[in-house]
Amino acid sequence: MPKNDLYGQGVQYPALSDVPDIETALGGIVNGLVGRTVLRFANANARAAALTGSSAPVPGMVTYLVAEDRYDARMADGTWQALSPGPWKPLTLASGISTHSGNPGYCLTNGMVSLRGRLARTNGGQFTTGTTWQLGTLPSAYRPTANMYMVTPVEIGAGIYYGRTEILTSGIINVITPPGATSTENGMKWTGLDGLSFSL
Repeated sequence: MPKNDLYGQGVQYPALSDVPDIETALGGIVNGLVGRTVLRFANANARAAALTGSSAPVPGMVTYLVAEDRYDARMADGTWQALSPGPWKPLTLASGISTHSGNPGYCLTNGMVSLRGRLARTNGGQFTTGTTWQLGTLPSAYRPTANMYMVTPVEIGAGIYYGRTEILTSGIINVITPPGATSTENGMKWTGLDGLSFSL
């Protein structure tokens, strides 16, 4: 009867009293160890295709996804949780919105979605105060489970120093600034996402 490793990890090795069977003996050791290493896959789809049946993922398993450039851990609730920050991905901007600076994008790290960059109107006009402006949309895997409301930086103008960014469960990102003067000279020309983050 195979024996278990001394560390309680369930890796078995053959006992001297076992019937000689090198394939079974080595298979038990190899499979026992591989499942406890960092498993490497081309992407999340390749991982899902490989980890099924007797090799289905278990809590505590760690994988590295090449395409996503990310380490994930399998949690007790059956989800994969990112352990390392994936690459920054460009934000899908709404019609009429363009980059002002800072490469607007989003990134997932340990269950937290972070945003960055500054946005402006494509036509160079100001963001009218007291109005809801749609800035962009997050993909489904990066959306909050409840609507989020955050204080956000804006260009100083007409006595307005801040705005409110809404990140909705639909993935839509809006900005709203308090009512105020909207003259061409003093109007706000950009709004920022830097420092905004939320948990999934």
